[in-house]
Amino acid sequence: MIYPKIPLAQSIIEICLAKGITNIIISPGSRNAPLTIGFAQNPNFTCYSIADERSAAFFSLGIAQQTKLPTAVICTSGSALLNYYPAVAEAFYSQIPLIVISADRPQSKIDIGDGQTIRQQNVFQNHSVFNANLTEDASVENDIKINQAIETAILQKGPVHINAPFEEPLYEVVETLSITPKITHTEKSILTRIIENEEEFISIWNTAKRKLVLVGVNEANSIDQEILDQLANDPSVVVLTETTSNLHHPSFINSIDTLITPFQDVDFKEFQPEILITFGGMIVSKRIKAFLRKYKPSHHWHIDTLRAYDTFSALTQHFVMEPNDFFTNLLSKTTTVESDYFATIDKVYKLRKVRRQEYLDKIPFSDFKVFEKVIESLPVNSQLQISNSSAIRYAQLIHIDPSIEVFCNRGTSGIDGSTSTAIGAAVGSKRQNVFITGDISFLYDSNALWNSYIPKNFKIILINNGGGGIFRILPGHEEKPVFNTYFETSHNLTAEHLAKMYQINYFKASDVTSLEENIKALYLAEDAPGILEIFTPTLENDKILLQFFKELV
Repeated sequence: MIYPKIPLAQSIIEICLAKGITNIIISPGSRNAPLTIGFAQNPNFTCYSIADERSAAFFSLGIAQQTKLPTAVICTSGSALLNYYPAVAEAFYSQIPLIVISADRPQSKIDIGDGQTIRQQNVFQNHSVFNANLTEDASVENDIKINQAIETAILQKGPVHINAPFEEPLYEVVETLSITPKITHTEKSILTRIIENEEEFISIWNTAKRKLVLVGVNEANSIDQEILDQLANDPSVVVLTETTSNLHHPSFINSIDTLITPFQDVDFKEFQPEILITFGGMIVSKRIKAFLRKYKPSHHWHIDTLRAYDTFSALTQHFVMEPNDFFTNLLSKTTTVESDYFATIDKVYKLRKVRRQEYLDKIPFSDFKVFEKVIESLPVNSQLQISNSSAIRYAQLIHIDPSIEVFCNRGTSGIDGSTSTAIGAAVGSKRQNVFITGDISFLYDSNALWNSYIPKNFKIILINNGGGGIFRILPGHEEKPVFNTYFETSHNLTAEHLAKMYQINYFKASDVTSLEENIKALYLAEDAPGILEIFTPTLENDKILLQFFKELV
């Protein structure tokens, strides 16, 4: 076995191994050479070399998202570290364990005019759950900090930063370890499975006739089917799910905006819940957030083992437990109350679904039509990754087969690393993975394709409408040069040359016929990853979408 000669590097590597961190993403550089040598030459680690640091961090995030295990990403000193920040922020708000390990100059070299040197300590402090600023020599104090960083990432489900100063020479190796690092073991706290003051909450539940359950980003199969059935069969309960909730039942409403966009004031008042229960991560729908902020529930209960965001300025109780445990406890002790809450809303939603299909059947080729065709073509039991902006919003409007797991970087809702995350997720899950993205998000993260690890069955469906289509939907759109240049960022670029450069299969479509033909070709081609680029009319998409909401009534 070959080890780096520098003892501090040995400690970091050995502690990572002891803690079960085996997926290592390396951003090539010189200052991190001791870590690169140690990780890459140890068969216990699976190492990936990703040159672009921003892409590397999102790739790491995608692996961690799927494996549910901490993933380490390692870089050299200087601005390289700062390029990790978008993924660090996403990991922080999406509760994903990401271990950032940065090589640094010794403190004596900081701010004296030395090259490739910045103030690296605590650089992620606002968006990390632990920062370990190590000293140059191996020590018990350093070992404890490394242990704490990794344990905190696991327990608090978030990003941590380990900053390690190395002095030259950097490339020397030895055949035996010169250190025996201290390995600490933290007992995982066992969350209480009872609801404190449960009689009070049972009483509130049993007397409320309008209960709304709203589910954000959520892992598949995290709620027992028996609980889903109980919620679905309660006449006083309406369950709203989003595409990213991965929660399914025929009685649940899976397109929130389709339901509530046509509502008038009288409808909103009838829909206003007495109890709002939320769990899962961030909510996509701006309309449901606006509704609940204006028509506040008397009680808002959020269930999460770590955090409770007061998204609607109505939070009254945070239950620090798993949602499945909460509902198991609550529903076993509550009674059904007579109510027409579900029946009233269900009747409206069933009509909306009929109107939606009627509308989709008659509209011309457009973003909305493309999403219908693309989503109905998805392979069963596959994994769907979606980029942010208009792509995730269109996806909320189309029914997705329950066998398909859906993911999106909703922590910060950025477009910057969606492709890199999707590729990392495909590597981490080893399942058939389809990524739907808009053109601006795709172009922004095109270095994601500079990656030697893309699975051959990875498919990108790129919807190119010539710019940032979401800005045409948002208030303030005017057909003027300032809008086209600075908001929509109009362009005439395509992915064809990128696909050729990275040896990716390329298909394109510009109408329903070519879309249906080439989407079949995309899935059949298994010799390399594939891109299907679909060109839609820039000036029509927003009109077609906005008209949809008008025709739902």
